[in-house]
Amino acid sequence: MTDPALSAVETRDLRALAAAIIPASAHYCVPGADDAAIFADILASLGRDLGDVRAALGRLAILSGGSYADLPAARRAEVAAALRAEGGAALGALVRVVLLCYYRDDRVMRSLGQEPRPPFPKGHVVEQGDWSLLDPVRARPPIWRRVARD
Repeated sequence: MTDPALSAVETRDLRALAAAIIPASAHYCVPGADDAAIFADILASLGRDLGDVRAALGRLAILSGGSYADLPAARRAEVAAALRAEGGAALGALVRVVLLCYYRDDRVMRSLGQEPRPPFPKGHVVEQGDWSLLDPVRARPPIWRRVARD
């Protein structure tokens, strides 16, 4: 069985990339995705996305010509932009993990005016919208094919 943890270099690069994806903001009083608590959650939440995250970090290392975290800030921005332009499923998985963990942080939720709690058992109030917007959908014919029963 192999160790599922990232290497030290991958961990440093991921932390630096997380900071580039969501930087800290003094204006909004929120931490960046490289904050110790948020980053620990990111590392603990890789799970099924570990392979994709490693692939994205591998591509990041190629574009960096080595360790992304060791690059000067301006060069890091260029490399991150190049990686973003390439896109792909692996990068999508990495960004998804970063975003999910970031928006789980209580400080971030409070900054958005949200109570940091699970949605249940209290639930959340959802404003009622204009149900007539669904009329065109209700009026169209079925988009499925009926199956004959034996």
